[in-house]
Parts: sequence; structure tokens; C-alpha cells
Amino acid sequence: MATPSDKLADSLAALKALQDQNRVAIRARHLTRTHRERLLRNGFIKEVMKGWYISARPDEPEGESTAWYASFWSFSADYLEERFGDQWCLSPEQSINIHTESRGVPTQLLVRSPKGGNKPTPLLHNTSIFDVRLELPDKQDMEIMGGLRIMTLSASLIACSEAQFVSNPIEMRAALSMVSDASDILRKLLSGGHSKVAGRLAGAFRNIGKGTIADQIAGTMKSAGYNVSEADPFTASSPVLFSGREQSPCVNRIRLMWNAMRPVVIEHFPPPPAHPLEPEAYLKQVADIYVTDAYHSLSIEGYRVSPDLIDRVRTGDWNPGTNQGDAEHYNALAARGYWLAHEEVKKSIRRILSGGNAGRVAETDLNTWYRELFAPSVTAGIMQPGELAGYRNQPVYIRHSMHTPPNAAALRDAMPSFFELLAEEEEARVRAVLGHFIFVYIHPFMDGNGRIGRFLMNAMLASGGHPWTVITLEQRSAYMAALEQASVHQNIEPFTRLIAGSMGKTH
Repeated sequence: MATPSDKLADSLAALKALQDQNRVAIRARHLTRTHRERLLRNGFIKEVMKGWYISARPDEPEGESTAWYASFWSFSADYLEERFGDQWCLSPEQSINIHTESRGVPTQLLVRSPKGGNKPTPLLHNTSIFDVRLELPDKQDMEIMGGLRIMTLSASLIACSEAQFVSNPIEMRAALSMVSDASDILRKLLSGGHSKVAGRLAGAFRNIGKGTIADQIAGTMKSAGYNVSEADPFTASSPVLFSGREQSPCVNRIRLMWNAMRPVVIEHFPPPPAHPLEPEAYLKQVADIYVTDAYHSLSIEGYRVSPDLIDRVRTGDWNPGTNQGDAEHYNALAARGYWLAHEEVKKSIRRILSGGNAGRVAETDLNTWYRELFAPSVTAGIMQPGELAGYRNQPVYIRHSMHTPPNAAALRDAMPSFFELLAEEEEARVRAVLGHFIFVYIHPFMDGNGRIGRFLMNAMLASGGHPWTVITLEQRSAYMAALEQASVHQNIEPFTRLIAGSMGKTH
């Protein structure tokens, strides 16, 4: 007779067969009732709606959203394909987000389909799909990207609402920056007689510095007999001007966010101290607060560490050969790695305080911080040496966050541009706040982004004479919520206030 373990293994084999087919949305009919109930009971699948499931981790606590957010786009594509075949596409507004590589999970995904029901379909964690009964665009105005049926960029810019320019200026400017030639947009404007839209797009292109395209749109429409009144749909001038061939949309979005958020940081963060400490006195303060900093930074990431463990690591009384607890515990490895990385960060701060450009020092040294952070795990055989080689080469998801970091291919452009922004920024407080935020927004590593982000924040604070600042475990919820506000809603004020309010406290 088969044991319970044998039965569960059979059910897991059935689930693996579906995963091998790259199936994210699992229908009830894809599994026998016995397999389905067994996998549900053991936490290996999760019900999204009646008859629809996704794979899950059995160790995820109740209410955990990570598996759902990681599955959202693939599940939605599978679900919509199953329901509508090829007779659907995302709304023009959502299509623009996909074109600009902005894949944050929306609260409500708007979809067009001639078979739409004009009502929402509730999903997990207060998300939904709303399928609107509308005719689809012409075939040449649609494409498939990442399994999602979307409108082309030109068609999306023409069809999106005027309100989108006001409510989502960063995404709209990032989309406009991708257009290097007016031809495709003009063909659609002319064939559809869209004179009002032409005036709006001409004003939008001029807003971001693409006057040549604006002139082409307005001039060609007028030559064809249309009365075009150019009107800027944005409510303010663009913080970044674009021209000619541009970089990836991810890079443009980062540049736009930096420049839009910069004044908010300056408004809500105190200026540098009038009389900063001498370098040696500053570094002594950094060393004095180390135990407190390490305890809270590691605890925020879920490691169970104590001041005693941190002190033993720092003083060298950490011996996996004689201490069985040290040999077996991930926490000891994390604490050792944090100490090694912290020592490298102090070297970087010394260079900054000696006159080095803070952004360039970070660009040179940050991979060393990362390498030292995980060196003990490589030595212990938990990580492979190749994992220290550089930035991630696969997708990554942030627990509980609706923000989806850029894909791995975007990192080769995003990270150099990020360091360029750091190097060019004149305000240390902006380097600190936006340096931390944009770094974790990009999430360049598979692990350690939070710890490296806080190291980066403190190195940039040091560049202005601001004290080393500890984000405490007690602040974790507020800290994560502030990062979510900045990532999903481009609201940097809560994050700025949190760091400013923590500065100078010794805890």
C-alpha cells in the first residue's frame, strides 16, 4: 500500500508535468480531484478563483502575496487566452506600461475583447481583471509581448486617454521617448482623421524635447487639410529632455523618476551639517554603531541574529570548526558576511571623505561589498562561486510588493545610468535617498539588495557629512510601505521622511 509520502510524490509529479509545459494558470481539469485536493491541502497550489489555481510554496504564511504577484502576468495571459482565444488585448494605457517595461501588478487589469462581459473578475489580494466589450484594433496595431496581447506603441499613444498624461506622466514620457520617428504615428493619425489627438501628441513630444517630431506631426496633419491645435497634455515641463536616439525605456524611466523626485527629497530632508566631523572621527562613529546597525539590517531581512553573535563575528570569536551552532546556522554566515562587507564600505567611505566622487566610488566598490556579503556562504558551499560574478540573469520578485523589478537584460543599461545619476548629483541627501530607492527599484542581485541598498544609502550620507543611519527592525513595516509608495506610486515623500527621521538616532 502506498504511503502518504508516496501519494504526495505522485501528486507533485503531476504538478511538475504542468510546470514543464510552462502552464501558470492551472485549471481544475488539468489535475485529478485527488491530486488537486492533496496539493491544496499541502500548500503546493493556491486557488485564485473557482476552478483556477497557481503553484505555491507550502512554507508561505497565510496571506502571503509573493507567489501571486510573481504569477500575475503569466496567469492573466493564460486565463485570457483560455477565455477569449486570440480575441483580446490589453487597454492602450496598460499596453504603454508593457512597452516601457513597467510590469508592476495593477490593482485592476483592463482588457478589451468583443466577447467582454463589462464586469470585473476578482482575483487574489484585491486584484482583478476587467474585460470591456470593445472591438479590437486592426491586426497591424496589435502585437504579442511576453505572452500578452497588447496594442503597438503608436496605436497605444493615439488611443490612450488625455487623463493618462496627467495621472502617469513618468510612464507617458518614457513611452514618448521611445519614438524616434513620426512616420508610424502619422500614418495612423492621418488614416483615422485624429486632428485633436495629433495636437495633443505634438504638445507632448515638444514637452519632452522632441520638437522635430512635434513639428512633423503638426505640419503633416495641416498639409493634409486638418486643423491642428497643439496642446501640451502634461501639467508641468519635463524634468528630462530627450532627443535623437534614446536608451532603453527602463533607463529613461529611472532618469525621469530621479529628476521628478529630487525636489521632494530636498524639501523634506535636512541639509548637510555646517561642520561635519573629520574623517577619522566620522569612521569611529561608524564603527561604534556597527553592532546596532548589523542587528537591525540583518533582522529586517529575516535573519535571527543577536548582538552576541554579531560581536563574536566582529572580534573573530566565530568558529564553525568548534562551535556546532556556528557551523549549522545560516544566521552566522549572514552575520560574518555583513561584517566583511561593512569593512569594505568603511574603506569606500574613507575614499569619499578624502575627496572621491561618491557616485564613482560606489560604482567601483559596490560589487566588492556584494562579494564580501556572500563570501562566507560560498566558502560553506551554500552558494556557488559563479553567483558572485555580477548582476542577476533571471527575474526576481520582492516579497509583498506589487512592483516587478526590470528584467535581467535591462540591467546592463540601467546600472551604468544609475551610477551616472549618482556621480552627477550635487546634493548628498538626494544621492542617499534616491540612491537607496532606485537601487532596490532596479534590484540588480538575486539576494542582498536591501542590505546593499542600506550600505549605499549610508555611503552617500557620509558624502555630505550626515551620520550613519540605522533603519530599525521596528520600522520594517513603515520602511517597506514607503518603498512600495515610491515604487508603485512614485511618491518618494514617505521614504524621505522615514530616513530623515531616523538620522542621528543611536537606538
